[in-house]
Amino acid sequence: MIKRIGRYSLEFDGVSITGYGSVGGKKESEGPLSENFDKLIYDSYAGRKTYEQAENLFQQEAFELALNRGGKKAEDVDMIFAGDLLNQCIGSSYGLKVYNIPYLGIYGACSTMAEGLILSGISVCSGASRLSACVTSSHFCTAERQYRFPLDYGGQRTPTSQWTVTGSGSCIVEPDSKGLKLRRALIGKIVDYDIADLNNMGAAMAPAAADSIIDFLNDTNTSPEDYDLILTGDLGVVGSKCLYEILGREGIDIKNRHNDCGLMIFDRKTQDVHAGGSGCGCCASVLCSTILPAMENGKYNNILFIATGALMSTTSSQQGGSIPAIAHLVNITK
Repeated sequence: MIKRIGRYSLEFDGVSITGYGSVGGKKESEGPLSENFDKLIYDSYAGRKTYEQAENLFQQEAFELALNRGGKKAEDVDMIFAGDLLNQCIGSSYGLKVYNIPYLGIYGACSTMAEGLILSGISVCSGASRLSACVTSSHFCTAERQYRFPLDYGGQRTPTSQWTVTGSGSCIVEPDSKGLKLRRALIGKIVDYDIADLNNMGAAMAPAAADSIIDFLNDTNTSPEDYDLILTGDLGVVGSKCLYEILGREGIDIKNRHNDCGLMIFDRKTQDVHAGGSGCGCCASVLCSTILPAMENGKYNNILFIATGALMSTTSSQQGGSIPAIAHLVNITK
């Protein structure tokens, strides 16, 4: 059963995350969360011919790990929601075609993991699916080639730029009382503050994160103090500061409860990532490698996971367009 709360929020009854898996790349293996990943792949090509084929493998590995942790097989999955940063989401479609599972490709940029969790929850709670899965990924080399410059170009990165994570995360969602509860969700609205700087994604996405947090707190009549962790992804250091400023104008202070996936996955003092990490695989891999295990171990009991996405394309950027953003919110409880 799904119940609407307030104007924008949803509440799920009896929906759990029963399996999850995470995969990271070489740079991620050098970061502070390296020991948390289920699998690390040190070769950027992952033994394949292209970076895009490597990203396909990352999704396969994360999905298999989630299935194994949940004690499931691919044939148990009624539908899978997947997306990535590449044109036509080829990281997902080519990666998952081997499973013969009903597939719904989704695109929310870096918000794709939260979008996939929400759609999985809706499908299971409505009875449309007995078991759903979601998976997403990103790859530094594929993203650079598509959105910025080929690696051989050697372009300089601005201080506000973020480093696309090479990684993947996947979750299994089903009606089960044993797993972590997918309790509530909010589908974000498109927010555009007319920021057009591709090297300042954090500032572009922060207003969307603030919008979703404000709406959810109002709908549920809760405050930041009701949650053990408010986790955004991926605002980085610039976007996080912008988020505090926007929420502060509304009298909301999340500083003591907040962390950001883009700040957690890399060490900005020792790794050259500038403002932090980004990409579909950033918040997905942080959630599945670090946050969900921490919840199972009792560190957190009630969290908000707000994944942010920049909805521009190479075409819109070349035409001088702004960067519309979105932030989907998921409330996960023990």
